[in-house]
Amino acid sequence: MTVIDLNSDLGEGFGAWQLGDDDALLDVVTSANVACGFHAGDPTVLRRVTDRAAERGVAIGAQVGYRDLPGFGRRFIDVDPAELVNDVIYQIAALDGFARIAGTRVRYVKPHGALYNAIVTNAAQAAAVVDAVRRYDPSLPILGLPGSESLRQAESAGLTPVREAFADRAYTPSGELVSRRLDGAVLHDVEAIVARCRRMAVDGTVAAIDGTVVSVVPQSLCVHGDTPGAVEIARRVRAGLLEAGLTLAPFAV
Repeated sequence: MTVIDLNSDLGEGFGAWQLGDDDALLDVVTSANVACGFHAGDPTVLRRVTDRAAERGVAIGAQVGYRDLPGFGRRFIDVDPAELVNDVIYQIAALDGFARIAGTRVRYVKPHGALYNAIVTNAAQAAAVVDAVRRYDPSLPILGLPGSESLRQAESAGLTPVREAFADRAYTPSGELVSRRLDGAVLHDVEAIVARCRRMAVDGTVAAIDGTVVSVVPQSLCVHGDTPGAVEIARRVRAGLLEAGLTLAPFAV
C-alpha cells in the first residue's frame, strides 16, 4: 500500500460545550468524519466545521449515529430498521446541506460509536444503513471495519466499501474493537500508536489485545478526535506514515 487516508471524528461539540480541537485536526487529517447532530454536534458546529474543512481541502464524511446525545452515541439502541433508514438519511442530508453551502459536499458515510460496532454483526441494522446510503446517494462510500456485515452488504448493494483501522483502539483476536468498558480499550502511548499505524499501513496487520496477529489492510486510519492528546497523536501518526514512504490522500474525492 502506498496511499492511505487519515481521518478523525470532528464536529462533536454541542452548544457551549467544545469537544476536541477541530481546527488543529483539520490541518493534519485528509478526511473529516463530521457529527450530524444525533450523537453530537449542532447546526452552528456543523456549519463551522464544514466551512473549515472545505477551506483546507479535507474530504467531508457524514458520521451518522443513534439518536443519543446523552450517551454520545456509544450505547446500543435496538431501533426499528425502517426508522434507522430514515435517521441515517436525515443526518446525511443535514450535513450535506452545510457542506454544499461551503462549496463542497458529503463524500462518504461513516457510522459512529455503538452503531458502527453493531453493524459489524447486526445484519438488520447494517442493511438499514446501506439502504439509507443507497437511497440518498449510491456514489457515497461506506467506511467500516474489515470483514464487517456493513461492508459486505455495501458491496453486495453496489456501493463502495472502504476498510478502516484505528490508531488508538485495541483489537480483539476476531478483529473487532475492544469495548470501551474494558481496560486497555483506548491506547495513549504515542510511540506505540505510531508504530502500530505504520505496521497496519505497510504490513496490513495489527497485534490484538492478547498478542494475536489480526489482518486489517486499511484504506483509512482513524485517530479519535476526543482522545486526550488527539492532535499530537494525529501529527505524530501523519509524520510516521510519511516517513514510511506513504502518501496521505482522501479515499473519497
